[in-house]
Amino acid sequence: MVRFNDKGGWVMSSHVAMSMMMALFPFVLFVVALAATLSQDIDVNNLIELVFGSWPDEIAQPITNEVRKVLSSDHSSLLTVGGVLAIYFASNGVDAVRQAMTRAYRDNDPRPYWRKRLLCLGFVIVGGALILIAAAIGVAVPLYMRFVADAVPVQIPGWLGSETINGVGALAMLSAGVAACHIWLPGHRHSLGQILPGVVLTVLLWGLAGTGFSFYLVRFASYSATYAGLAGVMVALIFLYLMAAILILGAEFNGALIKRRAAQA
Repeated sequence: MVRFNDKGGWVMSSHVAMSMMMALFPFVLFVVALAATLSQDIDVNNLIELVFGSWPDEIAQPITNEVRKVLSSDHSSLLTVGGVLAIYFASNGVDAVRQAMTRAYRDNDPRPYWRKRLLCLGFVIVGGALILIAAAIGVAVPLYMRFVADAVPVQIPGWLGSETINGVGALAMLSAGVAACHIWLPGHRHSLGQILPGVVLTVLLWGLAGTGFSFYLVRFASYSATYAGLAGVMVALIFLYLMAAILILGAEFNGALIKRRAAQA
């Protein structure tokens, strides 16, 4: 934690939170536009659930309501220049994470600007594609389980239900996303063994922080009295600030371990 404070971890967390807040809407627009090119029967609610499903309901609901209003129009307009701009602005959020991760690992980033920008764009495109794959799996798995249940006389255990499978899949995607940030975003590549402790720490703290923050909002918080109509946006921004701080703390934890191992060697 001392290492986190000394290198301005809280300042970088606010930068990442604001950048991610501004990137959320463009990213969702890009995912919907990409899905619309592949299928006309797009389930917007399912895609929104995949993007915001891991968020506490009290935080996600104001954001998803606004996203649904934006997406209530024709999706074809998202496939023009607006779609390209959506990808670019969404990549700015990834670039903020890249800068924070590089700083947390005490790395410098020798890559030229165009490579760093292509990396951030690639994260957005691959992330959108993975969400669509997860959406397809979320539709296919319940149908497959129902087919197996009808074909096999043995009763399938309740823990093999679609909700459990979707939860495990969401956790796996979340962990893979955090690991990808640790592997490819910093200025230098680190091995899986070096990044794994910070990834595990980040996912665990995210779960605890999300549960605790949701409990705080229900029991104690009264943001509507302070921010009026901006209460939903401010709650989401504070939540992103907390999540960004935990992500950077995981990278700082890995950086401290790498430094200790180097000193011992």
